[in-house]
Formats: sequence, C-alpha cells, structure tokens
Amino acid sequence: MSLNCCQTCCHTEHIKIPADLTQQSNLLKGHGVIHVSTFYKDAVDGKFISHLYDDAKTVYETFRKGAKLSGNGHCVGFRDSISKPYSWLRYNDMLTRIHHFGSGLILLGLQPSPQTFLGIYSDNSPEWVITEHAAYSYSMVLVSLNDTLGPDACAFIINQAEISVIVVDSDSKCNQLLDRAPKCLKKLITTRDVRSPTVQRAKSRGIDIISYQSVEKQGAARPHPERPPKPSDLCTVCYTSGTTGNPKGVMLSHANVVAAISAVLLQLGDYKPISSDLMISYLPLAYMLERCCQNGMYLVGGRVGFFNGNMKYLTEDLKILKPTVMPAVPRLLNRIYENEMAKIRPSFIKRLLFNIAMNVKHNQLKRGIIQKNGLWDKLVFRTVQQNLGGRLKLMIVGSAPLAGNILTFMRCALGCMILEGYGQTECVAPITLTVNGDCTTEHVGPPIACNAIKLTDVPEMEYFSSCNQGEICVKGTNVFLGYFKEFDTTLQTVDESGWHHTGDIGTWLPNGTLKIIDRRRHIFKLAQGEYVVPDKIESVYMRSQYVRQIFVYGESLKSSIIAIVIPDVHVVKSWALERGLPNTLSDLCENEEVKKVILEDMTVWAKEAGLKSFEQVKDIYLHPDPFSVQNGLLTPTFKYKRLQLKSYFKPQIEDMYKKLG
Repeated sequence: MSLNCCQTCCHTEHIKIPADLTQQSNLLKGHGVIHVSTFYKDAVDGKFISHLYDDAKTVYETFRKGAKLSGNGHCVGFRDSISKPYSWLRYNDMLTRIHHFGSGLILLGLQPSPQTFLGIYSDNSPEWVITEHAAYSYSMVLVSLNDTLGPDACAFIINQAEISVIVVDSDSKCNQLLDRAPKCLKKLITTRDVRSPTVQRAKSRGIDIISYQSVEKQGAARPHPERPPKPSDLCTVCYTSGTTGNPKGVMLSHANVVAAISAVLLQLGDYKPISSDLMISYLPLAYMLERCCQNGMYLVGGRVGFFNGNMKYLTEDLKILKPTVMPAVPRLLNRIYENEMAKIRPSFIKRLLFNIAMNVKHNQLKRGIIQKNGLWDKLVFRTVQQNLGGRLKLMIVGSAPLAGNILTFMRCALGCMILEGYGQTECVAPITLTVNGDCTTEHVGPPIACNAIKLTDVPEMEYFSSCNQGEICVKGTNVFLGYFKEFDTTLQTVDESGWHHTGDIGTWLPNGTLKIIDRRRHIFKLAQGEYVVPDKIESVYMRSQYVRQIFVYGESLKSSIIAIVIPDVHVVKSWALERGLPNTLSDLCENEEVKKVILEDMTVWAKEAGLKSFEQVKDIYLHPDPFSVQNGLLTPTFKYKRLQLKSYFKPQIEDMYKKLG
C-alpha cells in the first residue's frame, strides 16, 4: 500500500515489518555484550551512520536539502489565535528571512564563528526556526532558554556562555531577563512589541531592545555572505536541569544532530516522513526531542504547523492542521486515555463495546494490520481520532516511560504507527526506537544506527552485565562533545573509551530490545560500609497514608539514616481531630504523639517491603511546607534537589543525629 493511501485513511494497511522481530539488534563482532542496529549493515563492524545524504551533513545543509525536495512547498504554518486560519511560509520564504535575519545579526556586531553564542528565549514560532537557522548560516551556536529552568538558571547560562544577544518573544520574558541580567548581555531582540517602561528599564542596565523586524530589515538592506558550518562545528548548547547545582550545558555538534536524525529516518523505513507530510509542533523547541523531529521534517521537505501556544486549545489546532506526524510525551497520552476512560466507566454498554473494540483492534495489530476506518473505529474510536486530526500516520513517543496499557490503547484507537523511543540530551535525543510492526510494550526497542549500547555492572544495586542487566552506556556519532566549561563533570560521565554513562539501568530482552528497569540513583555509603539508595527507600515510605513527601538522608560517618517528612495534611488533621489535638499542621508537626504515629506506620511499611535494618529510618523531622519548584527544593521535573534539601534542613539533620548519638 502506498503512503498516500495511508495518509488519506481510506484502506486497511498491512505493515511491512522491516526486521526480524525475534532478533531486533545485532552484536558487535568480537564484543558479545555490545548491541548495535540491524538497520545499518556496517554496525556489526563498529561503524555508525553519520548522514543519509552527502549534501546534507550539517543542520544548515539539511534545511536546504529539504527546500529542494519540497519544490518550494509549504514549510511552517502559524496562527495568532484559534479564531484565525493558518498562514504558511514556503521554504524559499524561510530561506530569505533566515538570510536577512542572519545578516542583521552580523550588523549588530556578532561574529560569524562557532565561538559566537546566540540565545533564544521564546515559545515555538516561525521566528524560533528562523533564528536557529540564521545562527547556523553564520556558524554560530544556538543556546535555548526556557521557563522551566527558572530565572537564576537562565542568568547562570547567559553568564557562562557569555551571551550578548538573546531573541525574546514577550515583554514578561524581557523583564525576567532584566531582573538578573549579567554584564555580558547587551541586546534583546523582541519578536513582539514590548512596553516603553521595559525599554527604559533595559537602557538603564545598558541593554538595547530591538525589534525582530528591524533586524531583518537591516539585514535585507545590507546582506552578508553566509559562512556555513562544518560537521564538526558546535551546533548548539542545550542546558539540562540537574538535581543538584546549576544546569549543565550539553555541547552538540552538527554531526551529532544530523547523525541522530538520519538514524531515526533510516529505521522508520516505509514510515519515514515525506514532503507531503505535516507535523504539529507543540513540544518546546528548547528541548532536543522537538528540534530533532522538526529538523527531520525539514530534511525531507515536510511541513510543520505550530500550535497556538495554549495547550488548552491544542485539540482545536489538531483538528484544523490534521497532521500526519506527531511527536508525543506520556503526559499528553495519559490525559487522552483518562478522558476516554472517564466517558466509558459509567456505562456498562460503553465498557462492553470498548472492550470488544480493543480486543479486535489488538488482534489486528498482532497480525500486522493497521486500520482506522473499520466498524469499531466508527463506533468507539472516532472521537479520539478526530480530536488528533484524523490523519495521523506516525507518532513517536519519548521523554519518559509510557505504561504498556496506554500505549496499546493509543495504537488501537488511532490506527497509526506509534513508536516509543528512549534517549537523552547528551545523545541529541534518540538512543533506541521500537521497530515498525512490533506491537509489544514495556520496552524501548533496539539501538538506532548511530550508536551502540552496552550494559555495565552496578554492584551496589546488584545489577550485573553477566545477567543482561546494568547501567546503559552509549557510544556513537550522536554522543555529545561534553559539558560546556565542565571538563571534570564530562570525565565523570564519558569514560576514556568514549562511552557515555547514562545513569539509567536497563536489561536486554531475548528479542534484542532494551527495557528500562531502574535509575542509577543517588547512593551513599554508611559508616558500616553498607550502600543506601534513598530513592528506593523513599518509594517504600511513600506508601504510608501519612506521608506526602519524604527526603531520606544519610552519610558515611553515620551508621543510620534519617528523614524529613512532609505529612499529608488531610490525613493528619483527621487523625488529630478525632483526638482533640491542635488542628494547625504546624502545631501537629511539633507534636511528639503525631511523630510517633507516623514513624510507627512507616516502620510497618518498611518491614512489609523487606527493607534491611540499615535501610530503615531511625528518626524523622516533620515539616509543614511541601518541597516545591518555587522554594528551590524540586527541579522543574519534580525531582529532589538533594544538595539543596540537605542545606535547607541542615539544623534539623544535625539535631536528629545528635539525639541518635
């Protein structure tokens, strides 16, 4: 069946399985523990794909390759509000604006060099893409900022990368930057109008605010010859928020990015996007997953339509755009699944029809059949399909684990190819990807063609490569150049042989696919030599009805562990009300009787879970205020900032250990 038939949703499609699903990865010759892709014949000899086309070895070249393949077709679509239709810029329009804006940057004093860093702090938009490719047109390095990093982290990034010019899309973001502007920041280029007070405030700090349009206009009047980058040149520095300290700048070359995109397109085979395909952009361009997907679309001459900027109205954009390609994250798919379950749970008839439909569609998947226009699609799944535009051909899921039942539901309901990947910013984004036609779940597929994977022993967590388990290590053409200005940190992550140690724990399944089973967590050793994994212990204690949050702490000079506990306010208050105790959470946290009840309940759960004696907390401190991003104790992805937690609760920690002797 042709791809066009699939896109117009007219027929049942029999999936062309591109690989032996019982043996989805090969072993590197002479190294039985290193797995490589089956989609690249030279992989078994230790070679990795670097590009698909000889005239597209940098991100600069991939965009121009796509412009030719598209025949100057539509490139990016946008609209200012959901009440307006989409407008489209063609590839040649984009190339003209890219050249003009890049020339304007040179006129502002930026040097066309891989040592020049250009910042961008903006939501997804055509200007984001123009800025990115304008930077590449003059061998500059793009550095993206985003809201989740927080204002202090943004200031740190600007200062560390010595960024003098940043493209900003709103008045509020301008002011956020001005609040903590390092001395190196000299110009803000705004894609939208800003208030006069903001302009004056910037001037008082020695910073000029310039409109995006004026930079383009000046560049058009005085165009500057482009200076394309080499594949080995730095392409971008993508900062990732860590659980402790400042964010780390992941340095990625053009060769890194092109290799990752090429490997995914190679593996997609018949499902590789083509120039007639359309992708919706709603995941932040500040992250490499979205940038890889977009630049992959531009390489094949495809189209990208931007959502309106408000996730509340994403469905409206999907219905108008009717995309054929969509990157997705588990949070969105979980929401879709829960919405559908909420509709069918109250009705016996709806539940019955749903179960029959799922059974039929799942059996079709097992037989290699994709369908979105059958009887059960019309009776049960039509709304889900239409809410996502009704034309999806390909969905790639990444960024976090997705439950197997939800992945199966989405595959059945949408009747399109849904693949799940695993990756890290340090590897551009993708490391593994499931294979077309594999309808099993709870794994992330085999290595893609630009990297190899091996598992290394983690003895303190009892994971051993001899048992096909261990820390996932990656080597290949997509592995980053290192952390920006963090040589020692780089050495801790990338070993002398070039293997990047991801910190994730995996296991090889019999069919050659990788399953993520754990995280190499923060670990500390107690005085008696025993290793303690606080994440594991915290997950056990979180089962207690009294515990909302818990931070487990220990150190090498102590023989026991302690914890800071944020009680569940409703449970604790209900318990106190029955006993006539003071009813404010602050008072209850200071009550020894409350502490005793919570610690006893935690101990019950610890013993039931089989925690060893040294893994059980010996004292707790109750605190009324939750850990949050706002108070600096959680990362934007809600992971504990353990260094900050230790510092914040230092007096309480010292007091508990003093009492324990």
